[in-house]
Amino acid sequence: MTQTASNPKNFELLKTDGRARRGRLRLKHGVVETPIFMPVGTVGSVKTLTPLDLTDLNAQIILGNTYHLFLRPGLEVLEHYNGLHNFIKWDRPILTDSGGFQIFSLGKLNKLVEEGAHFSSHLDGTKFVLTPELAVKIQETIGSDIHMVLDECTSFPCDEETARRSMERSMRWAKRCRDAKSKADLCQFGIVQGSMFPALREQSAKALMAIGFEGYAIGGLSVGESKEHLHLITEVCCGVLPEDQPRYLMGVGTPLDIIEGVSRGIDMFDCVMPTRNGRNGTLFTSEGRVNIKNLRYRLDESPLDPDCSCYTCKTFSRGYLRHLFLAGEITGLRLLSLHNIAYYLKLTTDIRSAIETGNFSTLLDHHRGLWNK
Repeated sequence: MTQTASNPKNFELLKTDGRARRGRLRLKHGVVETPIFMPVGTVGSVKTLTPLDLTDLNAQIILGNTYHLFLRPGLEVLEHYNGLHNFIKWDRPILTDSGGFQIFSLGKLNKLVEEGAHFSSHLDGTKFVLTPELAVKIQETIGSDIHMVLDECTSFPCDEETARRSMERSMRWAKRCRDAKSKADLCQFGIVQGSMFPALREQSAKALMAIGFEGYAIGGLSVGESKEHLHLITEVCCGVLPEDQPRYLMGVGTPLDIIEGVSRGIDMFDCVMPTRNGRNGTLFTSEGRVNIKNLRYRLDESPLDPDCSCYTCKTFSRGYLRHLFLAGEITGLRLLSLHNIAYYLKLTTDIRSAIETGNFSTLLDHHRGLWNK
């Protein structure tokens, strides 16, 4: 069944401050206030955290990944449980990536042809072909409120002709994904590709807009490019994409990356950084980065972040958190991950408030000073 018409009431642009946007995205499982950070739960779980933790932190939407969920638990299990929401007991929105980036990262385990991506499972070597049509079927089985088209993630660096061929294939796959979409109550986002070449990015954005989606993502970044390239491509894409639909910068990034993205017109972000860094002992705080492994925190009775109201910061000292981490206690990894997610969610809450009050530039300057030390 072909589903081509986008829903004009899906996204409401409430306020702007410069290029920064304050919006509201209405999805099947709830409303998402933007700008927003989306915690990554690749296999149906944000690492070390429970759905109750995320609800308590007011996470509005989380991510899953098509590639990983297709391999495990698999479509049979997802169909049995009537989708991922019921399986993991999460009643708020879910976004799923199509798996294109994961297949790209498999390297020699994959081969891309016009049909789709031939790949071998990283779990047991079983061979599969992920077509655009199958990517849609998997995500509709998952029941993700937002699902992404299958795309080819171009390696960096690459020459312009390679980037052009890759982008054009991604656009053909995007059209096949749109034609395969069958559930009108679920949103589908197109993904802008074209590597670091502005003209190709513009061409890709216009091709996706001609197909028509409920939102648009910028893919193929966070693959080793400079911050200058990241900002340039973000600006180019936001200059073309529709004002009245959501914009999602995939896989980005640090707290400063997020606020810089908002300053260029981005609405949605995701990244594994808060949980991954938490498990490695690196914390994001209102005072900058904290490496909890440092000896200086051994007798430190102060909270991890005096400006944070999460359970970790309200309850435990830096000294105790350091002890848990060095002792290899799972509780430590959980508490540190909890704080980092809380920090990222508070950051986007602060950004929304700053846009509403016309103070976004002040907040941007503050974070540039904090993170560029």
